[in-house]
Amino acid sequence: MKLHKKTNRPLVLISVMLAMFVGAVEATIVSTAMPAIAGELGGFSRYSWIFSAYLLMSTVTVLIYGKLADLFGRKPIFFIGLSIFLFGSILCGFATSMEMLIVFRLIQGLGAGAVMPIATTIVGDIYSTEERAKIQGYLSSVWGISAVSGPVIGGLIVQYWDWKYVFWVNVPLGLLAMVGIYFFLQEPATERKVAIDIKGAALLTTSLSIILFWLVEGGQAFGRFSTTSLLLIILGSGLFTLFIWIERKAVDPMMPFAIWKNPVILYANLVSLTTGVILIGVSSYLPTYVTGVMEQSAMVAGFTLTAMSIGWPIASSIAGHLLIRFGTFKVSFAGGISLVIGSMMFVWMTGESGPLWAAFSSFFVGIGMGLTSTSFIVTIQGAVSREQRGSATAANMFMRNFGNTVGAAIFGAVLNGSLMSTFRAKNLDYEVNDINLLLTEESRSTVPHTKLTILQQALDGSLQWVYVAVLVFAVISLLLILRIPRGKVVLHDDN
Repeated sequence: MKLHKKTNRPLVLISVMLAMFVGAVEATIVSTAMPAIAGELGGFSRYSWIFSAYLLMSTVTVLIYGKLADLFGRKPIFFIGLSIFLFGSILCGFATSMEMLIVFRLIQGLGAGAVMPIATTIVGDIYSTEERAKIQGYLSSVWGISAVSGPVIGGLIVQYWDWKYVFWVNVPLGLLAMVGIYFFLQEPATERKVAIDIKGAALLTTSLSIILFWLVEGGQAFGRFSTTSLLLIILGSGLFTLFIWIERKAVDPMMPFAIWKNPVILYANLVSLTTGVILIGVSSYLPTYVTGVMEQSAMVAGFTLTAMSIGWPIASSIAGHLLIRFGTFKVSFAGGISLVIGSMMFVWMTGESGPLWAAFSSFFVGIGMGLTSTSFIVTIQGAVSREQRGSATAANMFMRNFGNTVGAAIFGAVLNGSLMSTFRAKNLDYEVNDINLLLTEESRSTVPHTKLTILQQALDGSLQWVYVAVLVFAVISLLLILRIPRGKVVLHDDN
């Protein structure tokens, strides 16, 4: 008996949205649970590495998966990536130390690089350009749903169950998505000559790892201006420069620089980089601020992040309808303005502002993310042929993930460095890991009032510097958007 000779678009769309939900919910559900995880496992100084390890691997592999999807088809590469992701998720739940969790997050990230770009590429394959603009609104709503449900689920799990289940909840949903794609997606056979850019992948992995290590550990494991620091940044930058040089000469490069000659694609990718930095700055540290400084529960901290995901799908749906009519520039410019507003509100936030202020701030950031991300992905997919769509989509995802990776490292360095400076300035024998004491109600109750006040003030002041950095990147995003050509964009359509 032959099954489904023709692609069942509605069922494939549902499966794709489910897969994207699994990938998207990972960010919000883990961010909400991280204060509790750090409180149990210890090692607050390694806090940012939980995000950095995951983001590093997904950033590097997203380009590899995008290229492989163009060479071998979407389905097999999607299955391989999602299987690795789910295996890593299972392992994360068994972690008994921060170091072990970091290793398992590396495995999880190794598979995560396939989920978002290939799921998005599948939609680009089965829908026309006009349909795609509307469908992207639905896909972006997945971020909203995941961000609404993720913090709630994460908060409930932390409060009434065990943090391990924030990783395990992905497994049945991921398996269901794989079943739907297997049975209902039919794609044409690929007959392209295989040329995998191994040199590019190796250079990118090595250079990003070195740069990331320098950003996170500089000022702690070694001096920021020490010989070790200098050697690391020279080596990392040199290898990254070599990566770019090799990619320009490669027959079938992992990073297709040729498509970047289109100014819309160029600036869309650059803005995706800066908005990626903003996104990780908000999602990683807002729960820490709400629980540690405002003394709210993990549930309330989750709801402040939820506001971002409410704004995201609303803006995405609007962007999908307005993009064809008004063009990429106007829609993304409105998004850039919203990012600046939200970031300024974070800078003005204090411990007395309350969680409602934090929620409104993240809502504006969500509006900005929804307007820009939907505009960019629809435009980029419409500007290239099917044979390049996987790589082009992956390149945009890479830039956002790269922004996430760099942002996690930068903000981790800013936070840890500011905390240590504050403690030294007051001649206090405190360490960064003492912040663990602020992250749960039980641990706060064991701390003397004077020490509690000092730690909260230090965390408040240090996170303010994180939000100043977020605002800087929001302004840069807006300036880059101003470089996008005005008017409507002529899109390629091969459906």
